[in-house]
Amino acid sequence: MSTRENILGAPVDRVDGRLKVTGAATYAYEHRVEDVAYAVGVQSTIVKGRIVSVDATAALTLDAIVAVLWHENAPRLQTDDAELGVLQSDAVAFRGQFVAVVVAETPQDARHAAQLVHVLYEETPHDVVFSADRDDLAPPPDDSADGDDGDVKAGRAAASAAIDHTYTTPVEHNNPIEMHATIARWKGDELTLYDANQGSHSIGDDVAGAFGLDEEQVRVISPYVGGGFGSKNFTHAHQVLAAMAAKAAGRPVKLELTRHEMFSVVGYRTPTIQRVRLAADAEGRLTAIEHDAVLQVSKLSDSTEDLAARLTRMMYAAPNRRTRHRIARLDLPPPTIMRAPGEAQGSFALECAMDELAIAAQIDPVQLRIRNEPEKDPDSGNPFSSRGLVECLKRGAERFGWEPRDPTPGGRRDGRWLVGTGVAASAYSAGRGQATATIRRVGQGRFRVQIDASDIGTGACTVLTQVAADALAVGVDDVILEIGDSALPRARNAGGSQGTASWGTAIVHAARTLRENGGQEATADAGDNPYAEQYAMHAHGAQFAEVRVDADSGEVRVPRMVGVFAVGRVLNAKTARSQLLGGMTWGLSMALFEHSVLDARYGEFVNGDLAEYHVAVNADVGEIDVSWIDEDDPYVNPMGAKGVGEIGIVGAAAAIANAVHHATGIRVRDLPITLDKLLTG
Repeated sequence: MSTRENILGAPVDRVDGRLKVTGAATYAYEHRVEDVAYAVGVQSTIVKGRIVSVDATAALTLDAIVAVLWHENAPRLQTDDAELGVLQSDAVAFRGQFVAVVVAETPQDARHAAQLVHVLYEETPHDVVFSADRDDLAPPPDDSADGDDGDVKAGRAAASAAIDHTYTTPVEHNNPIEMHATIARWKGDELTLYDANQGSHSIGDDVAGAFGLDEEQVRVISPYVGGGFGSKNFTHAHQVLAAMAAKAAGRPVKLELTRHEMFSVVGYRTPTIQRVRLAADAEGRLTAIEHDAVLQVSKLSDSTEDLAARLTRMMYAAPNRRTRHRIARLDLPPPTIMRAPGEAQGSFALECAMDELAIAAQIDPVQLRIRNEPEKDPDSGNPFSSRGLVECLKRGAERFGWEPRDPTPGGRRDGRWLVGTGVAASAYSAGRGQATATIRRVGQGRFRVQIDASDIGTGACTVLTQVAADALAVGVDDVILEIGDSALPRARNAGGSQGTASWGTAIVHAARTLRENGGQEATADAGDNPYAEQYAMHAHGAQFAEVRVDADSGEVRVPRMVGVFAVGRVLNAKTARSQLLGGMTWGLSMALFEHSVLDARYGEFVNGDLAEYHVAVNADVGEIDVSWIDEDDPYVNPMGAKGVGEIGIVGAAAAIANAVHHATGIRVRDLPITLDKLLTG
């Protein structure tokens, strides 16, 4: 596509699509490196304690063995990050922690040798039970979503209708199709990593710090990434382990985690226990909102999704509001972020509570949400840069066929199927971060755009090409985009639905500079958003779901979902729809299937593979109708775009849970909604 007409918003095919479907795109583990060896980690088989001894004798007798490292012979690191300080002490902080690494000539030899390494432990009692009744709960390191405004006690006392319920969400694991993988190659004191990640610069910074290197001494290359969902947003122990193994072996080393290993060493979505109390007057206007969330962290790290109630602070108007977070520190692996961290769990609690309040107040759930639409951001007091929630609710209700809806639970039946419908609102912040882009003229009206952005399957490579073409007033085919390499200009990671907003802003600024100066090259930063302190910036949406529940077995089916979103200017209609549809599909999976099962005796997630960790598949997904409203927002960034990667999952699980209640009269407040919970109810 070389035409300049309607470049932004057009459903341009993925510019890297052919490379990917033909297998020509090179992912982390596929890079060809000469004289490469293979590393496999040895994981702890206890939860907590210390290593008494490591016996690698049997492994070292193998002809194919290159090296075996553990805490007594591993290179010394220079990091205060306990998760990255791998093989630095005899301490064991969680089951599955790397306690040794084996390097061999082939992956098979490395796997075999790892099984021959005998580790003797001194085990101590462990604590892995997550509960809201613990006496050691503490405020999180980040308490930005905590607040107490007005008098919630007085707001409850003045109410005509009120609800008070607790909602729980389980541990969930990210499970991108491409496993985490790293190739490490040293050349003197310079290190190159071919790595699967969501931001090469941040990985390079962490690894450089661990080895006492300058950031320029570490190059991280990651042009193609097979999904991440947040798990590849941070540096993990395996990346340091690969570099350590390559240094000890004196040759390049490949390290790819297995699916099972990913259940213990690259994070997961923290479980939550959320108590929500809502009160409303006779007209259904909220008089008080309270949201108390308990979350989980590892004793090894403070990392967690500690903002489950953040959504509650800005979603609805109420004069009296209180939100609080507390954390439980356990002897478990550190959690990480997962698509819409905090909002995914928080929206389940808040939007189910709104449905319960609608029933208590005898008000239609859609009307209850519209009736509590705030004029300005309840949290900051700032006006919204744009807020299309009410229009999303109204248009979604129309597309879904919401009116008239019989409010009686269990009032509609089709043979053996109980039929119900549900709704939920959604929101996600629309910010932007640091990014730098360089654009060069390469002759014949063509341009090379360089920025260390990351495309984790979202279509960022295509959208950024469109942004550059539009800003340079050329066709898409006239832009050569280079991303995914820390040798390129520094840019923030892919996460928080801020990638395109950040990278695109830098590209637009560089393009404007180049066109103004008429030179051969221009570099520009995204810079701070001058409106960030003046406006509250969010994407919004409305989710509708129809469910069918088998009256005998409790089996739940979701034949159709409708999602309408307000996400600023859509930059590519095809990739935006794909992202929103993917988020809604994941919301369905979150509602009905996903649950990492912990055996407290051994501190281990026992369903650590895709055979036992259930996710939604084609047969589980019915019709999903995705659309968006036209939204003009000149304040968020020069493109007027808001992120679409995470808003699609926010509220989806709640809409399904609300529909299940409407179908059966059974309120399931503990995800996932499995048939045993319905049969018991």
